[in-house]
Amino acid sequence: MGEHVFQAEVGRVLSLVINSLYSNKEIFLRELVSNASDALDKLRFRALTEPTLLEGDEKLVIRLRPEANDRVLVIEDTGIGMTEAELVENLGTVARSGSQAFLEKLEASAKKDVSIIGQFGVGFYSAYLVADRVEVVSRAAGTDKAWKWSSTGKDTFTIEPAERATRGTEIRLHLREDQKDLLEPWRLRDLVRRYSDYMAYPIELGGEAINQARALWQRPKAEITREQYDELYKHLTHDFEKPLAHTHFRVEGTQEFVGLFWLPKEPPFDLDDPRKQRGVRLFVKRVLVMEDCEAVLPQWLRFVRGLVDSDDLPLNVSRELLQESSTLRTIRKQVVKRVLDLLDEVAKDRPEDYIGFWTDFGRIFKEGLVVDPEWKERIAKLARFSSTQGETLTSLDDYVGRMKDGQEAIYYVTGESRGALEGSPYLEALRARGYEVLLMTDAVDTWASENLGEFEGKKLVNAMRAEVTLPEDEAAKKKTEEAGKDLEPLVAAAKKVLEGRVRDVKLSSRLLESAACLVLAQGAMPAHLEKIMQRSGRDVTRGKRDLELNPTHPAVRSLGLLAAKDAEDPKLKDWLTLLYEQSLVAEGSPLDDPNGFARRVTSLLVHATT
Repeated sequence: MGEHVFQAEVGRVLSLVINSLYSNKEIFLRELVSNASDALDKLRFRALTEPTLLEGDEKLVIRLRPEANDRVLVIEDTGIGMTEAELVENLGTVARSGSQAFLEKLEASAKKDVSIIGQFGVGFYSAYLVADRVEVVSRAAGTDKAWKWSSTGKDTFTIEPAERATRGTEIRLHLREDQKDLLEPWRLRDLVRRYSDYMAYPIELGGEAINQARALWQRPKAEITREQYDELYKHLTHDFEKPLAHTHFRVEGTQEFVGLFWLPKEPPFDLDDPRKQRGVRLFVKRVLVMEDCEAVLPQWLRFVRGLVDSDDLPLNVSRELLQESSTLRTIRKQVVKRVLDLLDEVAKDRPEDYIGFWTDFGRIFKEGLVVDPEWKERIAKLARFSSTQGETLTSLDDYVGRMKDGQEAIYYVTGESRGALEGSPYLEALRARGYEVLLMTDAVDTWASENLGEFEGKKLVNAMRAEVTLPEDEAAKKKTEEAGKDLEPLVAAAKKVLEGRVRDVKLSSRLLESAACLVLAQGAMPAHLEKIMQRSGRDVTRGKRDLELNPTHPAVRSLGLLAAKDAEDPKLKDWLTLLYEQSLVAEGSPLDDPNGFARRVTSLLVHATT
């Protein structure tokens, strides 16, 4: 007998589960039956190319067996089974990537709701909600040796040789005294109907199947309840929350397939990692052939969960073959269309729910504006943004409907947060004209808006760019021109002082209240994006900016007089440098010389107070 110590993270998961006060402990059956179904899926797939794994017994089944005299509930499957090494790895010593994430989520939650356990790939440990000892006897398909894993869930587990006549896995739950009602057949039937009726494999009790044992997605929609759709979603995704919405469709004609897709209500813990895409299962004639088929959905829809069951793809389909498959291209196009139709429906009929969805998933969805021109018009219709109009998010349709007479463009600014943008100097002239400005705060927004280019015939214009031109107010234009006549010495001095730090120095028509601002030269990256790239370890050179001076601002007027009097005055150099540095702060860029900035501010304070 070999004794092993649980890895630290697994030990903490078990401790939390064993000591949980969570009342809905019955979810253990959902998790263990779901794992059994996965084991059957794996065997069915491998048997396509290794038929000997079936050992002459093609029956794929899950069995429940209550042993009332011993207070033991047995959950058995005829699936792929596990070797000794797999038992050790899967059930104890190698912490799953989700273990730590599960702990963090649970410990941060006020409810301590352990029903989320399956979402993180550690659903097996829910057995300890109802059992004080668990034994697992398993024989891997294609082998003749069985092994027994056993533990009370405290600190250690044991592995020893065992006897099992057929392939598959048997889990023996030694139930706690207060859980013995789980041995009642009526109780097991009720739990299976509630949580697992959608299973594509028979779940037997006393030799009788107690679920429908037919792939739910192949049934007519009229026969399926919302609860059944929700439970299948939970089984496929291990999400503890009900989904936000679903779409179930059948496509017939030159290509025949069924699709069933859900929008999650809550984002997974690894949503922002584009390498993680566990969204779509691919079935061919009801056989699961790929658990994570990234070819069905584009990356910008990686938050969507679901399945496709095709009658036209070959059973031995590979990822390489999918890349060249015209059938798959047709399927993908139809799936994307149906998902966008579903989003349209939620946005129209449940706008509050849609705003919640957008808050969690919008930054991923907008990636499509950058990489997928085929769908950018549909994506743009569904996009939502903060704006100067109010606190609620707005669509581009609504923005266009509110545009002022004479306004020819959709204006936006980008930055780290709404708070940082609301006081931005780039808004001053736009606000004065009564123009609404979109406040974009996601990292993808700069590229997304530039790739979109226009919406409903209106150009999208970044108000932070140097080349921005606004409809001229003749009185304001005349005032700016008059004010700028005697500032040529100041502009020349600023160009000399800031040589190498800015591309150019100009007088501004966009500033009304601020003394100066930095505007982005063509192709330059906004400051908040530069910081994001630097945090990710990339070597980013600050893009070129132009410094714009407000010719009507008192500070600029005073500096103009000083420049006209003596362009070489050391104070002028300090004050121009300070204007540049405060413009860096305003746009969110780091200062090259923070100590020098502090000295200049202190000097200004002394000058102003003496």
